[in-house]
Amino acid sequence: MESELVDEVFPVRVVSSEVEFRGHVWDVRRDRFDYGDHSIIREYVDHTGAVAVLALDDEDRVLLIRQYRHPIGLRDWEIPAGLLDVDGEAPVIGAKRELAEEADLIAERWDLLSEFYTSPGGSNEAIRVYLARGLSATAEAFARTEEELHIEKRWVSLDDAVAAVLDRSLANSILSIAVLAAHASRAGGWASLGDADSAWPRHPKLRDRA
Repeated sequence: MESELVDEVFPVRVVSSEVEFRGHVWDVRRDRFDYGDHSIIREYVDHTGAVAVLALDDEDRVLLIRQYRHPIGLRDWEIPAGLLDVDGEAPVIGAKRELAEEADLIAERWDLLSEFYTSPGGSNEAIRVYLARGLSATAEAFARTEEELHIEKRWVSLDDAVAAVLDRSLANSILSIAVLAAHASRAGGWASLGDADSAWPRHPKLRDRA
């Protein structure tokens, strides 16, 4: 009988760990670790992790935002998202903060939709996507700066968002995973949704909270 299909936390002995480059937002770390009979060195982006929000209204429309992303030189369509850079903050609280700050929205219902690693071979970035429903406007709009200064918002049917991902018009990874997961979950009566307050034992930096 085959084992359960699930990612496995696999501790190794880290012999040394040093910051090779300290950046404005995140660092590059160099680890030496023992793996079997071998000693291996790997450099990777040491990331705080992030949360994202798929806001779904009563008409089955999702909120998309467009902003400039310098590494790719595009103003791409995304969903509200942000870093887990507040010490001790629960991920779902971070998601609520990002929805308010980037979209001027609050939600009555929060569910866990998806979680994933963006690039496991080169970064420890882990992302959780929450489904937010029962939406209403915040009491006042947030002041935005830098790339968020000219955020463009658009409400799009979930089906149209999925179609745009499948025809490669939209390529943002978080948006793509979120709308495809929501589309599949909706088809199953939302049975796959999880508890928004659940622990996150596979996040590299949150395992001790589980």
